[in-house]
Amino acid sequence: MAEKKNFDSDFCGSLPLQHINLIQDYGYLLILDIEDLKVIQASENTDAITGKPVQEIINSSFSEYIIDTDFEKIREFLKKGVTQKIPFSLSFNTEASQDQFHALMHIKADYLLLEMEKATVETNRSFADVFQEVKQIIAAIDQAATVKEVCEVAVHELRKISGFDGILMYQFDKDWNGSVIAEEKDDRLEKYIGQTFPASDVPRQARQLYLKNPYRLIPSRDYQPIRLYPVLNSITNSFIDLSDCNLRGVVAVHLEYMKNMNIKASMSFRVIRNGQLWGLISCHHIEEKYLDYEVCSVFEWLSTVISAKISSILDKEAYDFATELQHKRAALADRIYESDDIIAGIITEDGPDILDLFDATGSVVILNGRIETKGEVPLVDDIDNLMLWLEGKDINDVFATDHLSGIYDDAKTFAAVGSGMLVIPIDSAKGDYVVCFRPEVVETINWGGDPNEAITFENDGKKYHPRNSFKLWKQTVMRHAKPFTPEELEIAAVLRSFLFEFRTKQLYN
Repeated sequence: MAEKKNFDSDFCGSLPLQHINLIQDYGYLLILDIEDLKVIQASENTDAITGKPVQEIINSSFSEYIIDTDFEKIREFLKKGVTQKIPFSLSFNTEASQDQFHALMHIKADYLLLEMEKATVETNRSFADVFQEVKQIIAAIDQAATVKEVCEVAVHELRKISGFDGILMYQFDKDWNGSVIAEEKDDRLEKYIGQTFPASDVPRQARQLYLKNPYRLIPSRDYQPIRLYPVLNSITNSFIDLSDCNLRGVVAVHLEYMKNMNIKASMSFRVIRNGQLWGLISCHHIEEKYLDYEVCSVFEWLSTVISAKISSILDKEAYDFATELQHKRAALADRIYESDDIIAGIITEDGPDILDLFDATGSVVILNGRIETKGEVPLVDDIDNLMLWLEGKDINDVFATDHLSGIYDDAKTFAAVGSGMLVIPIDSAKGDYVVCFRPEVVETINWGGDPNEAITFENDGKKYHPRNSFKLWKQTVMRHAKPFTPEELEIAAVLRSFLFEFRTKQLYN
């Protein structure tokens, strides 16, 4: 038995992932001065497309290497004042290369960052074919009625169009641990459905990057990192910020993580709700696997569709729940008016009361020195001590916790009935409160490997490694209750205002 632990590693979250100064070898990177479009920085593999060593192309005009119409195209983009990423086709015109590339231009304040991937051989599939396939996927997702159904449909359809050996989808909890809620995999890959991965697997820094970039493609964990030349950007005098760059290199610890999972290629893309990262869809392949920019763009499109559908379902559930709470709160207020007594109105044997409103199993009301209880509550001495503790905290707003013993040590003795607590201060200065309790919910978490070994350091304290096993590791968590929802906290704040005003009128009438 154990208490919940936060596995969001400060160490992992502080790694400067965006300043790695390396790119993956499936593309090329150029940084151009925004004023004259001269090359100020480049990946060292650009000699393959310019025909010159990278040192020789610095300070040369980009116009020397591409066809005139494409150079003018870039100038036109800049004239329009576009600030978003711009995808377009780009043709080189050098002795080394006359190939066509998929280019992605990032327009920064003082420079342009240009990512380039060689266009793949044309297939027999037309845009109409691809569009119809995507429309069918969107229709299947749109028909899903629950979040679980959306996730299962998404995983199935994405695996079908991408050919990845395995795809899983996981949702983040409030501590940023990710639980696998849908999965479809080749039998050669380990199954993780129902398992939870610690927050350190997708650390804070990486989660922030998903807000800037919809997806992350690693075609080969054995890629050869390509350095940028020169090391420092001459305009910013610092490492280039590759936060929203698809080609950004991969830190060694993540490549080792992939090896431990028995995969050589991966792709992850985000699921967003209310501007925050809600979850990730993670694609795994046993062998190397490259997806061209067009296919990645389809994934990016579907990421938006999936995010929107999940958000609409959750928003409707939240709205329906909030509406139900409003009806219960209104009924409770009516009863208080009818009885002209706060305690009689919220603790009653006739109809829904404070316990029903907040899905609580016990409640204590302290008003004008009078104490009334209902349901399963701590012993009298425990309540007295808890009230003294609350008064010392000077709580003037609604307060809730799903782990009372984590902030009030004496709560361990009554965890069975009061691991969760909601406090509605009617008037904290006078010691008047409404307190609701929720019981302990003993929970077994199925971790994908021991989360305590997410990162292990060598004896030098500098070299580190991810865990090498993802076998099921069970943890039983105690002294935690079902958390109070944002909708419940909002209705509690409305109820508090009503109780304060009602009591004030009683005192002065």
